Amino acid sequence: MVVLSHIKRKGSLFIWASSSLAAVFLCFALSISLGAVPVPLQVIAEAFYSFNPQLMEHQLIKEVRLPRALSAALTGAALAVTGTIMQGMTRNPLADPSIIGITQGAGLAIAIYLAFFSSGSYWILLAWSFLGSAAAASAIMAFTVLSKDQLSPVSLTLAGAALGTLFSALSTGIALYFQVSQDISFWFAGGLSGVKWQHVYILFPVTMLGLGLSLIISRSLTILSLGDEIAAGLGESKKNTRIIGLIAVILLSGAAVAIAGAIGFIGLVVPHIVRSIVGADYRILLPFSAVAGAFLLLLADIGARMINPPFETPVSAITALIGVPFFLWLSRRGGRSL
Repeated sequence: MVVLSHIKRKGSLFIWASSSLAAVFLCFALSISLGAVPVPLQVIAEAFYSFNPQLMEHQLIKEVRLPRALSAALTGAALAVTGTIMQGMTRNPLADPSIIGITQGAGLAIAIYLAFFSSGSYWILLAWSFLGSAAAASAIMAFTVLSKDQLSPVSLTLAGAALGTLFSALSTGIALYFQVSQDISFWFAGGLSGVKWQHVYILFPVTMLGLGLSLIISRSLTILSLGDEIAAGLGESKKNTRIIGLIAVILLSGAAVAIAGAIGFIGLVVPHIVRSIVGADYRILLPFSAVAGAFLLLLADIGARMINPPFETPVSAITALIGVPFFLWLSRRGGRSL
């Protein structure tokens, strides 16, 4: 019976994995096809097989649609895995980069950069985004580790929300005082409209590194989710797991915010949905969350372009329509630990 159950579970996971990848591939194709200027799928296939720089549609696909679709998939994966890691390390089902202040910390760092060091390469901007994410994530982890009493998920979320509000207020003040409001407004709105290939070249290696680190600690996160006493009994090092997890969170959230701005709730919604399907084993949960996050942001980006063409709706508004009701539902449940 145990063997049959194991085989059945593997078959179910294979079906879910195949379906998820197929859905991502479909959304990826639709993301390239749909927009102010629709491009038939046949033309997309022709552009991949025999690119013709003289054709406007082929240029549109190569220079605009393709980097945007790739960035949406990578950013969605990064945000989803960030949320999964934070929920695992803090055992807080309400943890999300945009809710507990990590996204706002990166936004504050970007505001400081734009106010004082407006010139420079995109790598410098990315470094500042990493710095802001590191400061916010470190503050949240310190708040969790140094607390004498076990914090409830709601208390930790409220602390993170207060920290995020402070960062947002400072960002707004800096933007107004130094007259960089127009530049910083992109980061607050969140979107992928200005993405180019140079952004993909930055986002891809950083995201892959962050995903690789998350997989390294996946087994440890599974054990930590069982409780501190069980983890200690199994000889699991909480310190090492938290350090590696914190580095992964900084890389993933910093890159996502630097490229796409403040896009919220993907890191909250995706882990819960995936966990209900594949279970709480982080060795499976993390890669499935990455795929689901890519799918959700690709879908949201398509919606942002199609709601009011030729104008674009902020992607963050689309994700908030999904995330806010989900957050309220989780809060109503009392934010029970994972």
